[in-house]
Amino acid sequence: MEPTAILQPVIALGLWTGVMWIWMYATRIPAMNKAGIDPQDAAHVTDMSLPSEISRIADNYNHLFEQPTLFYAIAIAIAVLGHGDATAVTCAWTFVILRVIHSLIQSTVNVVILRFSVFMLSWVALLVMTVREALVIF
Repeated sequence: MEPTAILQPVIALGLWTGVMWIWMYATRIPAMNKAGIDPQDAAHVTDMSLPSEISRIADNYNHLFEQPTLFYAIAIAIAVLGHGDATAVTCAWTFVILRVIHSLIQSTVNVVILRFSVFMLSWVALLVMTVREALVIF
């Protein structure tokens, strides 16, 4: 297996986060203009009231900086230590694919039980990566 294979899903999730950033501002700026919200009024996002279909895209963008931070750390640790075997790479890609699905669900239909199920599955993939690496280094 190519040593950089474990880093490909890391880069893919980083690129997906960029897609969500573009989507967020492509919808948020027009919504703010339509609502007559001055950009300075958005200094504290909690003070800004936008429709749910706009806010949930931003919520998902923020979520991509929560759980995935552990993914980035674990995947990079696996890469640095040279432990990127087929199982680790499969778990990493599974995590990324599930996070993309989670983003699409949250940003479109936002069915919470479906979104939660995908979130939990992504945690399983991440947990497998984490436990496997812990067993190797401890």
